[in-house]
Amino acid sequence: MVFTMALSFSCEDSTKELSEIIKDRQEALGTAANIRMVYTDSTKIQAILTAPKHVDYTNLSFRYAEFPEGLKVIFYDNLERENEVIADYGILYNDTRLVDLRGNVRLQSHDGSLLTTSQLFWDAESEWLFTEKPFRFEDNDYNFEALRLDTNKEFTKFQTGSLIGTVTVSEEKDSLQ
Repeated sequence: MVFTMALSFSCEDSTKELSEIIKDRQEALGTAANIRMVYTDSTKIQAILTAPKHVDYTNLSFRYAEFPEGLKVIFYDNLERENEVIADYGILYNDTRLVDLRGNVRLQSHDGSLLTTSQLFWDAESEWLFTEKPFRFEDNDYNFEALRLDTNKEFTKFQTGSLIGTVTVSEEKDSLQ
């Protein structure tokens, strides 16, 4: 009987303590307000990110940073022309270099072309953009809506779902006449 009582005292429920330990591991490493991050490569500015709030989760095994109150990124092409991305929410996955932009996503390029959607993924490694959400794209030659987008950052190679809108096509005469 004494042995059974001793055993029952040593086997207390530690679920609460375990939950606290797990919760602590999921908390952010840090939070910053009104941030401005400048990304450079060989002293050349590549992009400037500003956001009202930045939450850093790089302490987790799958590291990421969150921008829960939106963000604005001005990035520069090879000729140092400005292009701008604005979104209501953003998350940057550090290890995969994938950026998930959500809510009123707006990408405006230096030449005036405009892409709007509710969600846009940016693969920084391959400089590729994609979404499975409806989007709208406008520039001098195009004004269309579609459901899916898969494109390079220059919009020179892209695939979409069914298009609704106007696409300007130029035709050259065959020189074999």
